[in-house]
Amino acid sequence: MAEAALDNKPVLKTDYLGIAFGGLKAVDDFNIELYPGELVGLIGPNGAGKTTVFNLLTGVYKPTEGKIFFEGKLLNGKKPYQCVAAGMARTFQNIRLFKKLSVLDNIKVAFGKDIRYKLLGSVFRSSLYKKEEDDMDRRARDLLKIFHMEDKAEYVAENLPYGQQRKLEIARALATGMKLLLLDEPAAGMNPVETDELLDCINLIRERFKITILLIEHDMSLVMKICERIVVIDYGRIIARGTPDEISKDPKVIAAYLGTDD
Repeated sequence: MAEAALDNKPVLKTDYLGIAFGGLKAVDDFNIELYPGELVGLIGPNGAGKTTVFNLLTGVYKPTEGKIFFEGKLLNGKKPYQCVAAGMARTFQNIRLFKKLSVLDNIKVAFGKDIRYKLLGSVFRSSLYKKEEDDMDRRARDLLKIFHMEDKAEYVAENLPYGQQRKLEIARALATGMKLLLLDEPAAGMNPVETDELLDCINLIRERFKITILLIEHDMSLVMKICERIVVIDYGRIIARGTPDEISKDPKVIAAYLGTDD
C-alpha cells in the first residue's frame, strides 16, 4: 500500500471483534484496518473463520464482542441491507444469483435502493418510472461492458458459464455503489484461464472504481500476485500479517497450512 494512503482514515476498522457459538469462539480478538484503495487478502486453513469474519462485517452475524466501524461510524447491529446502504457489498463462496432472471435484471436489482418512483408509478408507467428504468438499464449495460459481457445481457443467468456467473456476481456488487468490496473465494471452481481473467477483472475494477477490496481466497498464486497486504487467521485468531513476501516466509503461517512435527 502506498504510504500516502496510510495517512487517510480507515474505511473499515474492527476492535477486538469476536463471536462465540455456544462455548466455541469462532472468531476472537480480530483487529483489522483497511484504507482507501487497498487490496488486502484474508487467508487461513479451511475452518479458520474467514467467512465468519465476512458474515460479521456484513451484518449476517451479530458480534458477541468487539466493534466494527465503517467510515468512522459504528456498524454493530446493522442488518445486511443497511451495510449495503452504508457502502459495503460482498460476493459469496457459493454463487448467489437470481438464476431465473436475465443477466441485465440481476444487475438492475442492485439499483433498488436508488429508486424514487412508487408502486402506483410502476403500475401506470409514470414518466418518473420510465426515466429511472431507462437510467438503470443504461447503467447496468455500462457495467456489463466493463466485464465484456454486454452481449450476454438478455441471457438467463443460470445459462452463463461458471466464470461469467462469478463476474456477474461481482458486477452486481459494484452496482450497489459500494466503497468496500468483500470477495469470498471468487476463484473457487475456476480453471487457470478463468482465474487469470478474474485477476485482470479485479485489477480493472479496483483502478476504475477506486474501491477498497478485502479478499478471501485459497488460490495462493492469485493472492500473492494481487494483494498488497495479507492477514492470516487460524482457529479464529490472527496469527500473522504483512506483505506477501513476509507471509510466505512466516513460520506460523507455514505451520498452520502444512503442520509441524512435534
